[in-house]
Amino acid sequence: MADKKEGLKRNAWMRLDDQTLAQVYKFNAGYIDFLSSVKTEREAVDYIVDSARRNGFTDLNQVQELKPGQKLIITEKGKICGLLVIGKRLLEEGINLVASHIDSPRLDLKARPVYEADGLALLKTHYYGGIKKYQWVSMPLALHGIVIKKDGQKAEICIGEKEDDPVFTIADLLPHLAKEQMEKKAAEAVSGESLNAMAASIPLKDEDSENIKKYFMQLLKESYDIEEDDFTSAELELVPAYAAREVGLDRSMVGAYGQDDRVSAYTSLQAILEVDKPERTALCLFVDKEEIGSTGNTGLQSLLIENIMAEVMHKAGQHDYFMLRKSLAASYALSADVNAAVDPNYPEVFEKMNCSFLSQGVVLTKYTGSRGKAESNDANPEFLGAMRALFDRHDVVWQVGELGKVDLGGGGTVARYMAYYGMEVVDCGVAVMGMHSPFEVVSKADVYMAYKAYRAFMQEFGAIPQPAARKKRASRKKI
Repeated sequence: MADKKEGLKRNAWMRLDDQTLAQVYKFNAGYIDFLSSVKTEREAVDYIVDSARRNGFTDLNQVQELKPGQKLIITEKGKICGLLVIGKRLLEEGINLVASHIDSPRLDLKARPVYEADGLALLKTHYYGGIKKYQWVSMPLALHGIVIKKDGQKAEICIGEKEDDPVFTIADLLPHLAKEQMEKKAAEAVSGESLNAMAASIPLKDEDSENIKKYFMQLLKESYDIEEDDFTSAELELVPAYAAREVGLDRSMVGAYGQDDRVSAYTSLQAILEVDKPERTALCLFVDKEEIGSTGNTGLQSLLIENIMAEVMHKAGQHDYFMLRKSLAASYALSADVNAAVDPNYPEVFEKMNCSFLSQGVVLTKYTGSRGKAESNDANPEFLGAMRALFDRHDVVWQVGELGKVDLGGGGTVARYMAYYGMEVVDCGVAVMGMHSPFEVVSKADVYMAYKAYRAFMQEFGAIPQPAARKKRASRKKI
């Protein structure tokens, strides 16, 4: 009974007045629309840039000098984006940075994906990120992405999202013949090489061989002017072909694909759009490749942050590399990423005193990593104390969290790649149930609190002098 009362006390819904409650539902209506229309990192960047331009942001390369209050856009390679609001203080005094990732687990088409077998044309895939492979069979899939042809022309593809569009799917083995499959471990029941999507079944007449595959390619040629060799220079992703939905009779939750980590992307985007003339420059960063280790030239293991800040400081007339490093080291950052919500169906994997729950606010995660905090940032308590004070000033409902019991697993975020520069960093995001599944669930109240947290951080963190830690003299008790 005591635990139940404590849970109600912490529940964000219990702390919302009628006006704020209306704002929560209105905010999440926009979020649901975003999730339904944005399912790849390229689509996310297009959405972010369009939203920014409609709200007075200008491309950085179109300005010659920087002034406080300017709102600027930086994009790279179509898959990463940064939105800046220039502050009053010098850049070398540091910035307030919120970084989220816009890639999600999915099935990528291989470089040579199309083949014919047993009366079907199929598409070979290679899964991206940490998935439970069995979750991706027997469901409608949409094909999103681009194809770059030899002459440089780009074909954009989106098949399966309109109501009258065809979809793709990966058939599962019928239970009547699945005795051996069902005796396997869950990780082995569906193999990566068997995640082949059904694409067509009508043969092309007057052909001797592979006539179903040839008809499929003919349809692609007619619709997109794509040849089979063009798949070599393509980036095509199979993702769930359904829209985001409200979950629960009370409509209190959102269910959708890709909420890890587009919930952070959307909430931080809406936050930066409202930041106005901050004391410190605010940078909202949207990056790629987190789900596979932040690798490549669009992930945060690259020099992405350093390159962006070098360009910004160059525009500000500061060309000294030491000042660039000084700026980064003096910065504060939120790694805007999700945490695992306690699932009442699997209580054995959670340590409930320290794990996060749905509807108890945005989650501050001091450390991620696995087992002995391996590969974790592990935020400093001085920074966490200042964040607590910020959230309390702005009525942000928040909670602490960690990713399950100590020895059961773990996970990482981009926090450690930002901490590399010396800046203070902590993970801050929404609790998610069913993380990395094709249908993840979050609380609308938590989504709104994440937006409030990011807005307060980018608008004012560091503007109000942080109280110095009071030194307490240790006292010894006589035994």
